[in-house]
Amino acid sequence: MHKIAVLLLGALFALGVFADDCVDCHRKVTPGAVADWEASKHSTAEKDKATCKTCHGKDHNTKDDAKLAKMPTAATCGGCHDKQQTQFEKGKHNQAWLAMTAMPTTHMLPAQMAAGQKGCGGCHKMGAKSKEEVAKLKAGGQHYGNASCDACHTRHTFSKKEAQQPQACQTCHMGFDHPQWEMYSTSKHGTRALLKQLGVMPEKSVAPTCQTCHMQDGNHEVRTAWGFLAVRLPLSDDPQWKADQITILQALGVLDLKGAPTGRLDAVKAADVARLDQASFDKERNKMIKTCAQCHSETFAKGELDKGDQIIRQADHLLADAIRIIAGLYKDGILAKPAGYASAFPDLLTFHDAPRPIEHKLFVMHLEHRMRTFQGTFHANPDYALWYGWSEMLQDLAEIKEMAADLRAKHAMEKKASVKKTAAKK
Repeated sequence: MHKIAVLLLGALFALGVFADDCVDCHRKVTPGAVADWEASKHSTAEKDKATCKTCHGKDHNTKDDAKLAKMPTAATCGGCHDKQQTQFEKGKHNQAWLAMTAMPTTHMLPAQMAAGQKGCGGCHKMGAKSKEEVAKLKAGGQHYGNASCDACHTRHTFSKKEAQQPQACQTCHMGFDHPQWEMYSTSKHGTRALLKQLGVMPEKSVAPTCQTCHMQDGNHEVRTAWGFLAVRLPLSDDPQWKADQITILQALGVLDLKGAPTGRLDAVKAADVARLDQASFDKERNKMIKTCAQCHSETFAKGELDKGDQIIRQADHLLADAIRIIAGLYKDGILAKPAGYASAFPDLLTFHDAPRPIEHKLFVMHLEHRMRTFQGTFHANPDYALWYGWSEMLQDLAEIKEMAADLRAKHAMEKKASVKKTAAKK
């Protein structure tokens, strides 16, 4: 009976009985989009059916005025899904575009990598943009620059079931600086989830997904206690960790040499990439403990999360040591500090635009290996935490020390030669 009903609906759509005026044309132009929409709840709802005009407006009616079609935003979806929109707007995904534009290095990327969405913009497009930014994107032919909900509920099915699968997260959360998918999918949590999808595990078996831990009760804020960069305020009470945290914050350009906040801190606040007070950290940490306690004891959960905190402390010490070594080269005049750097420290946010190999090594140490050290720990993946993270940081630091020693020796030789040359002229 169900199959007959589906076939009947398909026939009715083919005849245009339920479809709006757009479908007849788009069956030829974008048949895949029409097929997805017809398979979605938007098209089959008995009431409040979402048609093309619901999301794209009524201005585009012919092939000659296609640019008049509006591209949906989170606010468009919020017309029906107001609860989810409100949560999304409070969360980090809504700040994705701002986080990208706040990074100094993204302004030097080829246009195709940013607004063209072939690099950072491919994922960070889902954040909110100003009207001016949207207009600029459209002027450059980037009509898909204001996406949001469809990053997880991909168009035009906008499936809730799809967005509830861990694979929905892997498109963005993978790769160089945030390989959460690789960590999770090869962890015991991810392995059980995959086996459950394949029907190997019993249906009632416990198999945490990304959404289980990061979208408790379907909350679309998607926050974590430590945030993306694993930096936070207030600083630790431990003297060594506090000193290391200050060094890292100075290298991130959010604190000056005296430890006072800089203008870049405002960008960090706006992009919501760090927890900047104890209350916001505790809120997210307590949510995670509650989630873990669904399968484990609360004592076990607290102990495992504390291990993650302590791994950050250990990793911070290695990173801060490397930062100070390069800062010493600047201070002693052995390396010229780039003019655009926010302080006397190497700028961790310059990424691949760092000027020399030693600063490149520091960039990789920070954004690839430190990330893997603590993210691998929190995602219950020992191999990532150790071999792709901690071990690599130790190698990075060893190389930075040797490179610094070579630079100092070369500088001393050049200085000695210069003195001899000056003396010979006299």
